[in-house]
Amino acid sequence: MFLKALKGEEVSRPPVWMMRQAGRYLPDFMKLKAKYDFFTRCRTPELAAEITVMPIHQIGPDAAILFSDILVIPQAMGIDVEMRPDFGPYVPNPIRTPQMVADIPQNDAKVELQYVYDAIKVTKQMLNDEVPLIGFAGSPWTIMCYAVEGRGSKTFDKAKGFCFQYPEAAHVLLQKITDITIDYLKEKVKAGVDAIQVFDSWGGLLSPADYNKFSKPYIDQITGAIKDISPVIVFGKGCWYALDDYSKTGVSALGVDWTLNPKMARQLAGDKVTLQGNFDPARLLSPIPEIKSMVKEMIDGFGVNRYIANLGHGILPHIPVDHAKAFVDAVKEYKK
Repeated sequence: MFLKALKGEEVSRPPVWMMRQAGRYLPDFMKLKAKYDFFTRCRTPELAAEITVMPIHQIGPDAAILFSDILVIPQAMGIDVEMRPDFGPYVPNPIRTPQMVADIPQNDAKVELQYVYDAIKVTKQMLNDEVPLIGFAGSPWTIMCYAVEGRGSKTFDKAKGFCFQYPEAAHVLLQKITDITIDYLKEKVKAGVDAIQVFDSWGGLLSPADYNKFSKPYIDQITGAIKDISPVIVFGKGCWYALDDYSKTGVSALGVDWTLNPKMARQLAGDKVTLQGNFDPARLLSPIPEIKSMVKEMIDGFGVNRYIANLGHGILPHIPVDHAKAFVDAVKEYKK
């Protein structure tokens, strides 16, 4: 059903999955988190597969998304990235000069990220074709944000400043990230993922003009390289103004955050591309009857076809599991 919706084929109800569904709101995930640090979970194929499959059996979505992280890409490029408890991503030696960009080696995604491809193979065996598997990567701009800023940020002003101060070096860095990301995603498809999603989590921090310089062209390169071997979903948080342009690039679907209503999203993207979204993740804290009523309203707004029900960003850590399940169930129970 998920793959049908990506192809624009008719479905009886929209498929449903949730960004970050493999993870932090599930008690079984928290048990593994207490035993193994973050990147150990990412780098151990059996653990990554177990975490990926957990929500399929516990809340019942129509697609699985591989447990991994967008920051495996800078690690593969030789940039040290740590995941610090109660802090998040931390880059001890962030990229701050053009020379540091020039010094980044051209590492091979096939070699550096073999553990991800192994995790895909183990996951596919565990899923046994029950649901499709989504592979993903961060957009080059979003990866650059962490590599330059050195940590999470609400503004990423150091990353933006680098682009404006050293535009030439910024484009070199973005191209290096793009090249390794394309190789990485091609290998993921070879390993068995059924679709690819590109997360542009920080695209909305750029003005539309700067977005068209520093983010979209690189995502378009990724779409161009992957679209003939796998469906591609592009999700740009806060990038509503780019929906029209993206709809013409060969993407199979476009993610929509919760700041845009379905009618506007359809007007911007047209009816030739599948839309995915856009329930406010915090709304999963609402009483269950309210969640179910809002889900129906959301699907009524988007329509059944060319639509994938999802959240407008990743699920929050403190969402009760029965509320997450109520969201999925509400989509599955949908009647026009």
